[in-house]
Amino acid sequence: MADELFKALADPTRRTILDELTEKSGQTLFEICSRLSMRHRLGISRQGVSQHLAVLEAAGLVETRREGRYKFHDLNTAPLRQITERWPVPDTPKPEKSTS
Repeated sequence: MADELFKALADPTRRTILDELTEKSGQTLFEICSRLSMRHRLGISRQGVSQHLAVLEAAGLVETRREGRYKFHDLNTAPLRQITERWPVPDTPKPEKSTS
């Protein structure tokens, strides 16, 4: 799972898609494409965005749900939490201030 996660996060376009889903989860492919085009000036095809979403979904960062003929994409941050739990940062004491 970690390999797929790091692969998904390695691409700047996929990180931008995640940024957009952070701002507004539950978007359709059309909405994501529109936001990438208008807000980020990314000239990427719907098929290209769909392929990026598939990589994000395989990594567990995006979950999809269907409602009628629409497919909605939601952000899932659980895989990111798993990484931080795998390599926890130990608490380190803060250096004491000298009184000289």
